[in-house]
Amino acid sequence: MDAGVEGSGPALRLPSTGPDPMPFDTALAAVLGYARGRRPLRFRPLGDSTGRWVQVPAFGWARFDTQPVGPPGDTDVLIGEGLHGRLDRADWVAVRDALTRARPLADAAEERAGGRVFWELPDEELSVLGEPGTVGAALREIGRTSGNHSAHVFAALHHRRPDLVPHLTRTTRRALLSHLEEGDSGVEAAVQRELRANDTALAALESATAALLGDARPNRLRLHDILLWLTTTLRLAHAVELGRGTDEWRRHSTGEHDSQRG
Repeated sequence: MDAGVEGSGPALRLPSTGPDPMPFDTALAAVLGYARGRRPLRFRPLGDSTGRWVQVPAFGWARFDTQPVGPPGDTDVLIGEGLHGRLDRADWVAVRDALTRARPLADAAEERAGGRVFWELPDEELSVLGEPGTVGAALREIGRTSGNHSAHVFAALHHRRPDLVPHLTRTTRRALLSHLEEGDSGVEAAVQRELRANDTALAALESATAALLGDARPNRLRLHDILLWLTTTLRLAHAVELGRGTDEWRRHSTGEHDSQRG
């Protein structure tokens, strides 16, 4: 990779992913790898004694980010499964019931936000000092009412409200705990600080991702989630490698998408 290409955008400074800045092109390659990367899977249909290797998506992009928002109901559970795996019958019912309980809380958070996106909310909305009735309090209650399936629930709620509800898992929440500050209503406050501090870099990443991929337009809240998850699960280097092998990366490195956009 040419040094000039590596500097094609502002670096991201995300303390939750590590102490060093993440070069822009590292972040972009990771997102491209998340979206387009594939992995081998041994497939043997019924009646076939040998089977064969097939290439399947390595990550959840096609099962989550590119899926349309449908009416509330069982589709929301499927969206959660797209990121976090299939549920057995009992867990399916548990997630569906948890979503039923969570929807009024998400509605209340949306009303409280008053049309503002997550990273534009005032500090008191994610501080215990502003409670009760804040967005942060609603998000915390959603987590509590989700029981053992908060990842599935928050995935479904983020898919439906991508500008307001962060998608966090047990792994990414754990990574954010050490970045909490006194008065924070939850780890979502740490996410918001990182989004604000990286406004320019994340805006550039949003634009580049949308221009190169075309099948989805993840905002900075989802992009932060992808980068944090890849880092905390030790998949970042693999995603970057996959991303740098895509046609989209070739277009980026040669500046094709910039010339087409101009």
